[in-house]
Amino acid sequence: MRTELLEPRLCFSDLKPPQADFRSEVIEGLRRPQKTLSPKFFYDPEGCRLFEAICDLPEYYLTRTEIAILTEHADSIAQTLGRGGTLIELGSGNSRKVRLLLEALKPDVYMPVDIAGQHLLAASRELAVDHPWLNIHAACLDYSQRFELPVLPEGQRKTVFFPGSSIGNFEPVEAENLLRGIARCVQPDGGLLIGFDLKKDTAVLQAAYNDSAGVTAQFNLNLLRCINAGAAANFDLGRFRHHAFFNEPKGRIEMHLRSESHQRVVVADETFEFLDGESIHTENSYKYGIEEFRTLARHAGFEPGRCWRDRNGLFCVHYFGV
Repeated sequence: MRTELLEPRLCFSDLKPPQADFRSEVIEGLRRPQKTLSPKFFYDPEGCRLFEAICDLPEYYLTRTEIAILTEHADSIAQTLGRGGTLIELGSGNSRKVRLLLEALKPDVYMPVDIAGQHLLAASRELAVDHPWLNIHAACLDYSQRFELPVLPEGQRKTVFFPGSSIGNFEPVEAENLLRGIARCVQPDGGLLIGFDLKKDTAVLQAAYNDSAGVTAQFNLNLLRCINAGAAANFDLGRFRHHAFFNEPKGRIEMHLRSESHQRVVVADETFEFLDGESIHTENSYKYGIEEFRTLARHAGFEPGRCWRDRNGLFCVHYFGV
């Protein structure tokens, strides 16, 4: 781990896995009968830019709905979480959502956690300028794997903020394991404030991942550009197409990249054959009922607290204690 004090109130810890791990994980995924790439690989600088554009699309209700919930209920959320302590945000991105809570929560320490190091550092610097009273300890790491956070202040209550319905990117067993790790992190008296997408009309869901401007398609295809750059691959982006649909039996949106022809692709000196129409599964986004998610959280060691929803029942922000 490399930790730097960049400014009097801003530290940055780099715990990102080495490039060799990235290549081996890509190859392992492409060797599976259903070729798979992890959605965590979306977020190179271009991927981060495209995702921010997705969040502003008219079809993509998730971000604006969660922001509306956090804005409307910031004081109530702060009363539930309590002021001070350490606030840890998983998948912090541009820290846009936490800004809605910082003044109400006034944490002693804010720890944004993200795998996109450049994006994380830029967002942390902006936050430090805008909140000169705030101690920021940014951590670049892969929270989809078992992880250890950098040293945190002793004796402080810890709360994890996990917005964006990112928990939906994990298989239910993986989601439970991640939540169990979070519960260990915030013990003995901390908690979790998490946003998750609710089950709803299929047409609304499918439109959110198949926007008319094609930005989500660009975002999905950019994953192949990331693999080309980081894993010595030769994917031809023009020979793959974005494909997203709601898998109703499994309660999830699936995103795929579908091969438009019979082709071979080299990744780090290993050749992979694609049949015409064969796909790479790039992301799941599970949708939950509130009681369904509470059961998942209980199994991981949490007790349900307050929850806040929008008036249309699209999205939920929920607090859980340990």
